[in-house]
Amino acid sequence: MNKGELVDAVAGRAGLSRADATKAVDGVLDAIQGTLSAGGSVSLVGFGTFSVKARAARMGRNPRTGEAIHIKASNVPGFKAGKGLKDAVN
Repeated sequence: MNKGELVDAVAGRAGLSRADATKAVDGVLDAIQGTLSAGGSVSLVGFGTFSVKARAARMGRNPRTGEAIHIKASNVPGFKAGKGLKDAVN
């Protein structure tokens, strides 16, 4: 499912116009992104938790040449599925 299909699904289930559903989806995604950018986490009970994880610096290899390279430390977004989502998938 891509963003357009998600907007259509939200519009159909919530009885909204496509324009209103687009605003709603964009609002949710912007709120999650803003919170993660500030270093926080977003917990949706039964669905899961979005958080920021620190990735340490490490040595890697250039796959083309085999040369060792240094990969600097970074922050990456993470998601841990909640019990409700896990149960729905299984």
